[in-house]
Amino acid sequence: MNTHQLSAQEVESIQASFINKVYGWMCLALTITGFVALRAQSSEMLMNILAGNQLLFFMIVIAELGLVVWLSRSIDHMTSNKAVALFLLYSALNGLTFSILFLVYTSASIASTFFITAGTFGATSAYGYFTQKDLSSWGNILFMGLIGIIIASVVNMFLASEALYWMISYAGVLLFVGLTAYDTQKIKKLSLQIKKDSEEGRKGAIMGALTLYLDFINMFIFMLRIFGNRR
Repeated sequence: MNTHQLSAQEVESIQASFINKVYGWMCLALTITGFVALRAQSSEMLMNILAGNQLLFFMIVIAELGLVVWLSRSIDHMTSNKAVALFLLYSALNGLTFSILFLVYTSASIASTFFITAGTFGATSAYGYFTQKDLSSWGNILFMGLIGIIIASVVNMFLASEALYWMISYAGVLLFVGLTAYDTQKIKKLSLQIKKDSEEGRKGAIMGALTLYLDFINMFIFMLRIFGNRR
């Protein structure tokens, strides 16, 4: 898309329309995740199966990771409808695994943490969208931070250090706050490179929604470790 031929108002309209579409898909996925989690935790039989069968639980987690990798790497070779189906399937599977959180934390603290996360995510995403500062330089730093969080989390599975647990939790929140702003600005820039209503544009919106969905979910998990009240 040749942005030099567009007025400032047209550019703003294109960006706003595309980001609204991205947010729409992200909110739909979050709604599905929340609905499935609530329905699953209300079923004693299903919770017993998920909590009592570690192999099944990890198979679901592996399936989720596989869906994200498949969608991210192969979206150029699939239709937008297939991309939507895989994204929504992933959000539903995520709801199943998230239902386990109700066994660990109180429902009230899960709800309050969700709203804290939503407020933080919204403010941070708004910053990424409206700031005139170029955040592209954050990319490598945030990626290295993500790798560091993953490595530290794996190490702490064996060390079981409470101090490291809290360090990872707070660092995780800061990391995904940064990623939310960075990814939002990146999606905003993408809106001027593709046509929103084209097949490419629809797939771009799905990938943008998946990116922000993952930022939100991970921010929520780290915040729950900080604010959640354990049963």
